[in-house]
Amino acid sequence: MERENQKASLYSPLIHTSDENENGGSNGEGSVNERSYCRKEIVEEVRKQVWLAGPLITVSLLQYSLQAISVMFVGHLGELPLSGASMATSFATVTGFSLLMGMASALDTFCGQSYGAKQYHLLGIHMQRAMLVLFIVSIPLAVVWENTGEILKALGQDPEISAEAGQYARYMVPSLFAYGLLQCLNRFLQTQNIVFPMMLSSAISTLIHVFVCWVMVFKSGLGSRGAALASAISYWINVLLMAFYVRFSSSCSASWTGFSKEALENIITFLRLAIPSAVMVCLEMWSFELMVLLAGFLPNPQLETSVLSICLNTAAVFWMIPFGLSSAVSTRVSNELGGGRPKTARLAVLVVLVTAITEGLLVGAVFILIRNIWGYAYSNEVEVVKYISNMMPILAVSNFLDGLQCVLSGTARGCGWQKIGAYVNLGSYYLIGLPFAVLLAFVFNVGGKGLWLGILCALTVQVLSLCIITIRTNWDHEARKATERVYDSIIPVNVVS
Repeated sequence: MERENQKASLYSPLIHTSDENENGGSNGEGSVNERSYCRKEIVEEVRKQVWLAGPLITVSLLQYSLQAISVMFVGHLGELPLSGASMATSFATVTGFSLLMGMASALDTFCGQSYGAKQYHLLGIHMQRAMLVLFIVSIPLAVVWENTGEILKALGQDPEISAEAGQYARYMVPSLFAYGLLQCLNRFLQTQNIVFPMMLSSAISTLIHVFVCWVMVFKSGLGSRGAALASAISYWINVLLMAFYVRFSSSCSASWTGFSKEALENIITFLRLAIPSAVMVCLEMWSFELMVLLAGFLPNPQLETSVLSICLNTAAVFWMIPFGLSSAVSTRVSNELGGGRPKTARLAVLVVLVTAITEGLLVGAVFILIRNIWGYAYSNEVEVVKYISNMMPILAVSNFLDGLQCVLSGTARGCGWQKIGAYVNLGSYYLIGLPFAVLLAFVFNVGGKGLWLGILCALTVQVLSLCIITIRTNWDHEARKATERVYDSIIPVNVVS
């Protein structure tokens, strides 16, 4: 009986809020008032998403730049150190960073819906639980990084480059633990709409990183190892700045109430969402890395690998824009569903889709306009520049589709559909995309362009699948599921008390 009363008390205000806030007034109001109400709702939703997405895009770019800056400094040491650092960074992304980022994205659902339901104390518990799990997961990943050189040699990579990469990855191990904690802190603040401190912390860490890199690479005598250590130092500085803010800021006084034993409970519940979240992220990121590896088996591997690497780097930089939008809509959807406002959650999805389509068209137009000169930013070789020019229209289309799938994936995280998203990504990339890529590149001899066209097929299937799922969504049902998820989290607190 006590459990039913608790459940009723949790449901009642949510249902009341939904009816009161989303119907736009009584049934007797005129159509003019209803249209005015809808306009205000749309404008307000756009304002909230822009307020969230702007800083989140900046945070993504700044945190992405840490590894890039390290590799740039190593590039001044010679070709072998550069090759080793680049390979180690790619290996670290595939085997560590992508996995931790994916697992931490489960907090988009847990923290976002708890915040929407005004169960603020649960956010700190969810974050602690995620930190504990990610720290434990990082231990076997650290062992893998320690043996990077041997693993790369076993995969047939050049022995000298493998040894250099192994040394670089070994000194990156401290970054692994900091990265997992940082992802948890990011989600904790993001789901509370606290984004400007994240941006400031990332900016400070990046500026410090440039100086630390210079000292560690050129003044300490560590060479490329110094760049790897500099990355670790900068990640830990960012973690400490964020932790300091959470601990002492009044903005987090309700959501951070100190360390709690309750974080040790419901770990299985967290893993049920964290594992599909990791699979969802990793399946997509790994497919792009596989595409570059496959380019090494083409008739002109040096040209094909260089061009695809440039295209991948270009796509990754511009991908930060829809990734920021994705994080914003994930927060908006989870907050609104947790607060029992399904219509507002649906509106958030519509607004972000329009924004993503507009952004994709603009960036695509820029790609087309600069297609003949973009290659010179990376190479003076005429052959490379012409190849990149031919690739840019394909890159423009893939960027457009990638933006759509990105915001739709953010919607999935906000709703807690990570398991569905994992199945969609598995089918899109590994049952359709990569087989088509291999067929076009190696059977029809289309080359690197064929590899990217295969990814384009995967993105098309992914977008269509996620669109169908989103269109067919019963948002009232999703709001009830969100309430149940919050309720399942809050029961142990009441039992303990």
